[in-house]
Amino acid sequence: MSQQIRDLVPEPCDVLALGEPTHQEPAFVAIRNELFAQLVEIGFRSIALETDRVAAFVVDDHVRHGTGSLDSVLREGFSHGFGALDANRRLVAWMREHNRDRPEREHLTFHGFDAPTENTSAPSPRRFLEYVRDYLHVENLDIAGIAGDDRRWSRAEAVLDFAMSMGATPEAGRLREIGEDLRTRLYARAPELIARTSRAEWLRARTELDAGLGLLHYHWQAARPLGQSDRFHLLLTTRDTLMARNLLDIRGVEAARGPTMLFGHNSHLRGAGEARSAADTGADWFGAGAIVDSLRIGRYFCVAASLGRSEALQLGEPEPDTFEGLLQRRVTGWGLIPAAEVPPARTRTDPTPRQGYFPLDQATIDGADAILHVTG
Repeated sequence: MSQQIRDLVPEPCDVLALGEPTHQEPAFVAIRNELFAQLVEIGFRSIALETDRVAAFVVDDHVRHGTGSLDSVLREGFSHGFGALDANRRLVAWMREHNRDRPEREHLTFHGFDAPTENTSAPSPRRFLEYVRDYLHVENLDIAGIAGDDRRWSRAEAVLDFAMSMGATPEAGRLREIGEDLRTRLYARAPELIARTSRAEWLRARTELDAGLGLLHYHWQAARPLGQSDRFHLLLTTRDTLMARNLLDIRGVEAARGPTMLFGHNSHLRGAGEARSAADTGADWFGAGAIVDSLRIGRYFCVAASLGRSEALQLGEPEPDTFEGLLQRRVTGWGLIPAAEVPPARTRTDPTPRQGYFPLDQATIDGADAILHVTG
């Protein structure tokens, strides 16, 4: 058992994915900060969190160039309410301070790898397509007039009820055509555009366009006439594929600079192995980490996390014959353990859905290289 991530990281390592079993226990975000600082010392130059990729540009502009106040960056640069976490405030402030007096080649960069969606809601693609239209200086293209009221897209009914979805409407079809045309223009004019702006600005426009087209696809999936459980499974699958594509793009940008740390839920980040299972449907799908790992873009090292007890979740002590119970006896405070050293055990059954904790199970261990256990 160790608290030094450097003791476990293989050489070479292109991506180190650190999972958390719940978004509601603050200990994991604090430990992430400590481990990222260790990784920076051995050459890691970027971090990517489970937050909206486009919104995260606001954070990256701040940590690299000092753009905006810390409060505004936390408010605008994180999705899913993650900007309210004190550990995220401390991460952003630390990255900015680290970069302040260093040359650009040594700067740390910040990314989000999530789509701009929740599982059961998704915004209009309008503003993403408008960003690219304006970057390309395409005149007389009224995207807002075609998309209509943003609320028609973002309301929960548009995802939960296929009859209320915008995904199969003529407006959505027209927006997909516009998006594909903008993609052709963006690539066809890349030499001119990069010379006029920069490679970074071109890449941002491409990311905005990918987000807009991804949203159109998400809404199209929501428009399929399926039962609710099948719909939920399809949207989970779609979201993870969008995450995987984002991760591959991020590594395309960062590969020459150094390795990347990822941080998100275990279910999204565990490596190639058995598919994930939706308990309410029995349907299986692969998470973003498994997709990226299987493509062998680089060495993918996954650290899955588990939790013993938690005051924040009101989670009690685990039974001694569960995975968490065995780890409780081995770890003091928190520690990192090779996954191969975790013996077979029972999956704990005491957590409730309200607590949001996904217990450690054999499939998660099999999809990980190491386990981070927090005793609580």
